[in-house]
Amino acid sequence: MGSPAPPAIDRILFTEEQVAARIREVAAEIGEKYRERDLKLIAVLKGAVFFLTELARAIEIPVKIDFLSISSFRGSAPGMVRIAKDLDEPIQNEDVLLIEDIVDTGFTTRFLLQTLAGREPRSLAICTLLDRTVRRIVQVPVEFRCFEIPDRFVVGCGLDYRQHYRNLRYIAAMNPDKGI
Repeated sequence: MGSPAPPAIDRILFTEEQVAARIREVAAEIGEKYRERDLKLIAVLKGAVFFLTELARAIEIPVKIDFLSISSFRGSAPGMVRIAKDLDEPIQNEDVLLIEDIVDTGFTTRFLLQTLAGREPRSLAICTLLDRTVRRIVQVPVEFRCFEIPDRFVVGCGLDYRQHYRNLRYIAAMNPDKGI
């Protein structure tokens, strides 16, 4: 695991080894489902980049990759987001797997699904590293998930606190009151 956890980390929820093993398992499920098909992975920047990289390396079928980025409207209701960086290529008639770092309330994921579905992909599914179903307000169809987590603030494997901790190789519950 390397160096000791930073002081703001309360506890490690999933070790580096657990994360890697679970990503390999999910990658095998994805490879089985999309065997003999052309699969495009679309990651939501910035958090999903770490998960996308490890997942894509573990999937044993050819994949294409694209990115989009979203941002919230200041002072808006939950899920009020806009696309800040759009896809580089069209997805019409493609099998698309939306890669998320975390699915929480479901508002943002629903927005992304509606936006991408309007572009007429052949199929559209969600794969997330973390699923926090306890906070779900809008139900979204998460087809592939690595871990379900409790209602805790988590960091690592792409998830951050004020742009810190993304590079941790494990997933940890954090106490934001302890600072960075």
